[in-house]
Amino acid sequence: MAGSALPSADSAARAQRSPATGQVSPRQQIDRSTASPLRAPPQRSPAVVAGKPTAPTDVSAPPAAVRISKLMAERGLCSRRDADDYIAKGWVFVDGKRISELGSRSSPSAVISLDRRALANQEARRTILLHKPVGYVSGQPEPGRTPAVALIQPERQFRTADTPAFHPSCLRGLAPAGRLDIDSTGLLVLTQDGRVARQLVGEDSTIDKEYLVRVEGQLDNRGLALLNDGLSLDDRRLKPARVEWLNADQLRFVLREGRKRQIRRMCELVGLRVLGLKRVRIGAVRLGDLPLGQWRFLRPDEVF
Repeated sequence: MAGSALPSADSAARAQRSPATGQVSPRQQIDRSTASPLRAPPQRSPAVVAGKPTAPTDVSAPPAAVRISKLMAERGLCSRRDADDYIAKGWVFVDGKRISELGSRSSPSAVISLDRRALANQEARRTILLHKPVGYVSGQPEPGRTPAVALIQPERQFRTADTPAFHPSCLRGLAPAGRLDIDSTGLLVLTQDGRVARQLVGEDSTIDKEYLVRVEGQLDNRGLALLNDGLSLDDRRLKPARVEWLNADQLRFVLREGRKRQIRRMCELVGLRVLGLKRVRIGAVRLGDLPLGQWRFLRPDEVF
């Protein structure tokens, strides 16, 4: 019956005898040989978590092999494109062994070194600093636009006594490392060296950039605080910046990222309009006294 309690083990063991025979009733006997044993709760397979298969954990398994060209780029030895070129030429050593097959892989902890010919190739690559004027695009030109690289001409070189002379080979593979809007001026880096490009514009870059920005409009303390930290562009939060007033109509921006037209769009969000924008520093390298529209080579003692 629904209201009846189940018999306890003790009451089952103390089975009553039949009044007629004195024997224990078969229905009251407990056959311990056939009784179901207590079962532990089922154990889930270690390869199943929340109903989803996962890879088994094996702490003794060696780390997965990685493309050597990828390791070289991550360590700043060169770009991945250059790494493939050096590997094809047999200019790469992994744990002392020369590698010449494209797509080769190795342990992430492998020791990678370059042949002296690869090092000489890197030393020959040039990095150029340009004082870009307004009206030139930094990247691929659009119809009717002039790329900034067109200004890299011998007559526009800013030279000193120890400056190497321009050679047409300086233009081979020369590309901008970062952007500077068509209506902005200041320091633009163009380089043949994939290591420099990765250092300045790679996803893990920590190089900051400094700008002088002339604005019009009203900016209160809350707006200035938002410029420093709290704004988003394209539904993505911006990294914290350093923004401060230099005078009545000029702000100083220091950024660690370079979204498209970032400073102009930031200013619009707080009610300001940008009248002029000039980049004066990238990392430890300053624009200095480089004249507008002229360029110079990055000196051996300069690092970003």
